[in-house]
Amino acid sequence: QVQLVESGGGLVQAGGSLRLSCAASGRTFSTYTMGWFRQAPGKEREFVATSSRSGGFTYYADSVKGRFTISRDNAKNTVDLQMNKLKPEDTALYYCAAGDFVLDYESVKRRLNYDYWGQGTQVTVSS
Repeated sequence: QVQLVESGGGLVQAGGSLRLSCAASGRTFSTYTMGWFRQAPGKEREFVATSSRSGGFTYYADSVKGRFTISRDNAKNTVDLQMNKLKPEDTALYYCAAGDFVLDYESVKRRLNYDYWGQGTQVTVSS
């Protein structure tokens, strides 16, 4: 069992930056692939970024590539999402997720591959 708690959300102007953090409980953090998803009002939850167990492989949605960076610290049981050059369309509730599955660019985008989810942290980008 893994419990995930996100933090770091807030209100920022377009072009600004935020850093989200997800703290995980349990001693098996390093055995899970960790991802970030987001959900805007009236839209489906969508993939943002994923890190492999070691952090050696990362995957990004095209919409955030070059602006967002996912990183994890297995010693601290945390996974962060550094978000730069934020746009109003990045406004959403951001969720941290953990899963154990074979990674490829399609599998990381499937919500059903992630077994554990946090409650989310709100990011609002004003224009």
